[in-house]
Amino acid sequence: MAHDTQEHPVYHDPANVVNPEHAEHHIVSPAQYALVFGSLLVGTALTVVAANIDLGVFNPIIALAIACTKAVIVILFFMHVKYQSNLIKMTVGAGFFTFLVLIMMTLCDYISRAWGVWRTW
Repeated sequence: MAHDTQEHPVYHDPANVVNPEHAEHHIVSPAQYALVFGSLLVGTALTVVAANIDLGVFNPIIALAIACTKAVIVILFFMHVKYQSNLIKMTVGAGFFTFLVLIMMTLCDYISRAWGVWRTW
């Protein structure tokens, strides 16, 4: 029996269309990491300041907005999504959108409650 010496044909893909996850890696400079670190520290300071101000029902909304902003910064830069293909960006965006929908549903339920108005017969 004769066997082929080559199991798979050699295929050269210079544009890397077949496997976009193996695209060229982006090197992030330490200065950019310092800017990301500084923006996360500013976000943390804003969270502390917002927690010490009485904004009524808007306290959890503002805290979640700051937390979501910091999460986007982490996703974009530390997970390197900013430098990935559009398919990866869309997948991460869909997951983040699903998270936001679940948070909004929770906040709508929380805000719609009639706190302290119940009758106790």
